[in-house]
Amino acid sequence: MKNILLTLSIVLFACTKSFAHYLWIETKAKGKTGKSQEVKVYFGEYTYGVQEKVNEEAFQKVANFTLWAVDAQGVKKALKTSPKENYYLAEFTPKTKGTYTLILDNNNIDVIDYTKYDFGIFKTHYHSIAKVQVGKNKTATSTLNSEGITVKEVPTETGKIKLQVLYKNKVLAKNKVDIYVSDLWSKSLTTDEQGFVSFKLPWKTQYVIETTYKEKTPGTYHQKEYEFVWHCVTYTIQ
Repeated sequence: MKNILLTLSIVLFACTKSFAHYLWIETKAKGKTGKSQEVKVYFGEYTYGVQEKVNEEAFQKVANFTLWAVDAQGVKKALKTSPKENYYLAEFTPKTKGTYTLILDNNNIDVIDYTKYDFGIFKTHYHSIAKVQVGKNKTATSTLNSEGITVKEVPTETGKIKLQVLYKNKVLAKNKVDIYVSDLWSKSLTTDEQGFVSFKLPWKTQYVIETTYKEKTPGTYHQKEYEFVWHCVTYTIQ
């Protein structure tokens, strides 16, 4: 019976992997002024070790994204990307010290019909964040997603990571936040009334934080009707 259930779970995951997947950004946590910083964009499931190849259908469906680097003063610079085997590569060079925010947005994804999985017909809006610290002066990360969900890291003196989840520039209370590391480890938290979650980092490794929101507003995209918008944001911590 356990083997049957496991097989069914694998089949369901395979059938719905484009929905279960997410985009995330990887870069070094610290940078230096005048030195080029590499930025990589992946699509898959970080905790499962799944990284889709850029020339295959799954990644191609979400490849129409935009990517920016935003400095501590809010100056935004668009980054050009080039395809590699399983990620898109970009570079930027910090000119000043402070907290830089890398922001990816993709609201250009075709409508998906998952009625056969009892999920409905929906449009996806992906958003991804990562931080690069240049020098010691830490500030909150930038938020640039007035049409969807985003995450802001707020500096603390407690040794904990403190994040605030926002939806269309308003705090998102009582929303589930998932924390992933590699090797299938995960932890779920819930935002408070001000949209905050706080947690410690028990290991020196990469963490990918994901939170989603279902916008129950029907509409039309590329002449296809949808029932709701599924918003997904990831935040990568090195």
